[in-house]
Parts: sequence; C-alpha cells; structure tokens
Amino acid sequence: MSKYRDHKKYEDYEFEDFLSDEFFVQWVKSPDENNSHFWEKWLTSNPKKRDLVSEAASFVRSIHYKENFEFSDEDYIDVFENILKAEVGIDSCNSIKPNEMKWYSIFSIRGVAASLLVLFCLWAQYEAFNFKTDPEPIPEIVLVKRSNPAGQKSIINLPDGSTIHLNANSEIEFPREFSNDIRLVSLTGEAFFEIEKENRPFIVQSGETKIQVLGTSFNVKKMGNESLYVALITGKVSVDTQDGSQMTLEPNEMLVIEEGGRFQKTGFDPKEVIGWKDNYLVFKTSSLPEIRLKLEQWYGVKIELKGDFDEKWTYSGIYKDEMLENVLRGICMTSGMNYKINKKQITLTNPK
Repeated sequence: MSKYRDHKKYEDYEFEDFLSDEFFVQWVKSPDENNSHFWEKWLTSNPKKRDLVSEAASFVRSIHYKENFEFSDEDYIDVFENILKAEVGIDSCNSIKPNEMKWYSIFSIRGVAASLLVLFCLWAQYEAFNFKTDPEPIPEIVLVKRSNPAGQKSIINLPDGSTIHLNANSEIEFPREFSNDIRLVSLTGEAFFEIEKENRPFIVQSGETKIQVLGTSFNVKKMGNESLYVALITGKVSVDTQDGSQMTLEPNEMLVIEEGGRFQKTGFDPKEVIGWKDNYLVFKTSSLPEIRLKLEQWYGVKIELKGDFDEKWTYSGIYKDEMLENVLRGICMTSGMNYKINKKQITLTNPK
C-alpha cells in the first residue's frame, strides 16, 4: 500500500478505511512535519469528515498504549503447571492401563494444556485490545465563513495580517487560526487579495482550482458556472488547474479558465477588473445582459426588460460612488431606453 495518496480519495473514506490506511495510522501514532501538513490541510478542506477522523484516530490510539499486556515466562510456567496438575487429577479418577498412560500423557494432557493456553492467550489479547486510554483529541480547526449578498461589499482582515476585499454575491471561508505550514482559504464569487509575505504559502481554492502565492496582490473571480479569472497585480502566483496543469502569472497578466477546462493568458485593464474594490463601476463595450447582471449585483436590485433590444448594442462608461438612478440615466441617454424605479424593482423599456 502506498503511504501517500491523492487526498481527494479520502473524501469517500469510511471508518474502517481510515483504520487500514498506513499514512493515516502513521500520522496518529507518529506525527511529523510531512503527515501533519497533509492532514491539517485535508481537514480544513473537508470539515464534514472531522468527527469521523477524530473517532478513527481515537480508536487507533486505544489499541496502541504504553502499558502493553505481557505474559512473562514465570506466568507461563505457573499456568502450564497448574493445567498439568489438574489434568493428572482427572486422570487418576479414570481407569487407564499402564501401557496406555504414555500415549495418553503425550497427546491428551499436552493437547488439553495447549488448548487452554491458547484460550488464555486469546483472553489476554482481548483484554489488551479493550484497554482504554484517554485519546488525544485532534486540534479543532474553527472555520470562519463570511458572505455578502447582492449590493454589499466588505473588507476582511485575516489572522496572518492579510486583507481580503470581498465583492457582492460572494463567500469566503478560512480557519480562525492558520496552521504552522499553510494558509488556505476557499472562495465562491469574487475577491481581491492583499497577502502578507511569509514562509507559509497562501492558497486560494475556488472550485477545483488552486491559486498559490507567498506575498502578492491579485483578484479571483468565479461566479456560478462562469469562467474563472485570476488577475495578478503584484508579485507572482502559481495556478493549479483541475486537469493537473500549472500556470505561473506575472504582474498585469490574467489567466482565464473556462468551465470545460480550456485556459489562456491575457492582459487586462486594472480599473475594469479590480476597480470594484475602490467603488468604480466600469462598463467596457458591455452588452445589455452584462449590464443587467452587473447592476443587479452592484445595487442589489432586480431588472426587468420590456420590448425588443438590439443584440449588438453595447455600452461603455465609468462611474465612481454613483447612485443607481444616475447610472440608469447615463445608460438610457445613449440607448434611447426608458427606466422606472420601484424600490428594488427596475424596469428598462425600449420604446422603439
């Protein structure tokens, strides 16, 4: 059995699978830097398995204790002599011919003695197996989850001093205290990261993709089933895709990974890609569906379209800290559309 497995396979493990896994047992019995690094990372990524892992670890510890049962030579002789004496007492009550005694002694007495010794040893092993020690609990990893609804952004300070700007319709999860070996966070949606440089790698997991850095600033965006965008501002990042490929980005490069796995490097406009964290609302030759989606996310509203719209129509514009009504007015002035605001419900109408 290989000591090192792809940790994804552990997601399907049951109780007995952990007990038979050499790498798991090694971690429980003799933790070191390598196996502790792996299991801390795996438990952070699979918090639902923590109770099962803790139960399996306690079981492994319960059958490996310091005060092992030992059956000394002296005890063995005493038991064997007692068995022989008891057997001789039984023999004296039976009519056995002298010429039969020799064979009876060799096969019968020793056979019974051996059988009783086997039973005694099995009993001793049973008692040893059921010896209970106080299990050493696995250090609890307390996860923190932060999320923003549509129309809301937030700034999050991590325990290592790093900062995350979390966009609307986004969620991030991270341990309250990072381990000694790794800083791992999970992202759904969009966030801009400003990472403190240190020896522990910082890893952002978004879906099946992992972005690894030491100290840098970058933007990650993965909304629903859309493509994944990783845009680097400063430093250097390494991106591990789900198909096993690894890409390295330099400043002002963006990696686009499509849902099917295809990827490409491109340049990008910083204000268009990361302007949102500084409250810049940017449209760059945006189609009506793109404008609708961005406005709904930015302001937390619902937009209804009425009429026929030109599919080739696009709009470009930049707004900073602007009210929704002013943005709608700017869009409608260039398109000939009309807008109506009713609390959180917006209607865009094309009169043509």
